Amino acid sequence: MDWFPLFNSLRIAAISCVIVFFSGIFAAYYAAKLPRVLKGILDVVLTLPMVLPPTVCGYFLLLLFGTRRPLGKFLMQFGVRFVMNWYGGVAAAVLVSFPLMYRTARGAFESFDQNLAWSGQTLGLSNIWIFWHVRMSACRQGILAGAVLSFARALGEYGATSMLIGYTPGRTATVSTTVYQLWRTNDERGALFWVLVNLGISAVVLLTVNLMEERQKAG
Repeated sequence: MDWFPLFNSLRIAAISCVIVFFSGIFAAYYAAKLPRVLKGILDVVLTLPMVLPPTVCGYFLLLLFGTRRPLGKFLMQFGVRFVMNWYGGVAAAVLVSFPLMYRTARGAFESFDQNLAWSGQTLGLSNIWIFWHVRMSACRQGILAGAVLSFARALGEYGATSMLIGYTPGRTATVSTTVYQLWRTNDERGALFWVLVNLGISAVVLLTVNLMEERQKAG
């Protein structure tokens, strides 16, 4: 049994989850402080990939990283080619999973009791210390839930991934693209195996999110 699709999917999902975790928190923190009009505009821009078809997201990635595009040509000078390489899947996963992290983190920050931060300031604590030890602590359940959902979204990504990196066994294959390729070649048993693997991982992810929500309610 070739386990590369599972390894590659987990690798892509893990790396993209780390990226969207920090970038989503950064964007959500500053967006929550913006005036309503600016925040509304930023929301549209940052969450647009959540409502666009994944293939459209993949098309935009090809316009950005294509080997005949300015950025793609520039990166190739340094040996970096997102098209038909596994790390291109990271770019696709980041694009489609970022809105989940951003929206969840922003909601958590907006529900934060600002009096806690002001109290810390009166004690002479720095804003960085307050952010990581007070704000993040109070919002940790919502932020962790967003991270888990982003990981799950990245793990199951197909449309943008197939557009950008395609399907090459042992190189770019993921669980989702493998399911399609096996089904297309009438290997229903193999496709069913990977479907069950994906279902199992998704069930664990959803169970984790539910447990986080229960802990948040209990707290």
